[in-house]
Amino acid sequence: MTAPLVDTHLHLWDLARSPYRWITPAHGPLHTTIGPDRAATELNRAGVPRAVLVQADDTDADTDFMLEVAHREPWVAGVVGWVRLDDPAAAAARLDELAGEPALRGIRHLVHDDPRDDFLRLPAVRTSLRLLAGRGLAFDVPDAWPRHLADVADLAAGLPELTVVLDHLGKPPADPSDLPEWRRLFAAIAARPNTVAKLSGLQHLPASSLRPVFDAALELFGPDRLAWGSDWPMTLGGNGYPGTLAATMPLVDELTADERAALLGGTAERVYRLGEVRS
Repeated sequence: MTAPLVDTHLHLWDLARSPYRWITPAHGPLHTTIGPDRAATELNRAGVPRAVLVQADDTDADTDFMLEVAHREPWVAGVVGWVRLDDPAAAAARLDELAGEPALRGIRHLVHDDPRDDFLRLPAVRTSLRLLAGRGLAFDVPDAWPRHLADVADLAAGLPELTVVLDHLGKPPADPSDLPEWRRLFAAIAARPNTVAKLSGLQHLPASSLRPVFDAALELFGPDRLAWGSDWPMTLGGNGYPGTLAATMPLVDELTADERAALLGGTAERVYRLGEVRS
């Protein structure tokens, strides 16, 4: 590796603190509390000095848990939390409550689990997202393919003042026959200058799809608008943290030094305003 990594997408959860209804016994190794000590071990073994914690439940309790960890752990570079976006008054009150939290760098909502197909188009949500932009917070969108991917481009166009972060490259489809349609919608998002995409969460793809997906991301976004993330511990059922690095780093290592520096850390620093390692 030629640049210190910032892992822009790492999860923790405490099953005693928030429901995490999506984490069921069917999820095997994920169905347990996963705390900062376990994450720190993975990061240390991989030589990754900093990580951004990303929400895993649409609750204040999950955000509070991550912020508490950020206060204690110097390797936590920032937190992408949650506020109730479909209620602008509630969102404003919560953002005011969190205004003194230096670790909070972004907000996310589990749109793929929300029953509303039009969530990103709701007027109330758009109003709340303007509040995020006014506070300098990025907005992460997870697992947008196929239901929400077109709406991400519309959102970015409608709120040019908001930085929209597309997690997991929009979750490109595992079926190669669906990749052309994913690329068409992905390109529409990339055409908006206020968008960024994370090279993360691709463990569902067959090995043969990883190269074309990476090449499309590099072509359409460029390294200055791409950021690497592990999506750990979602990878525990597969190759884990080491396997995720092993799959993606050979592709990244083909880039120039400046391009690698952007994708591995520079983009994250800018988008999440990370600055130096916090003491």
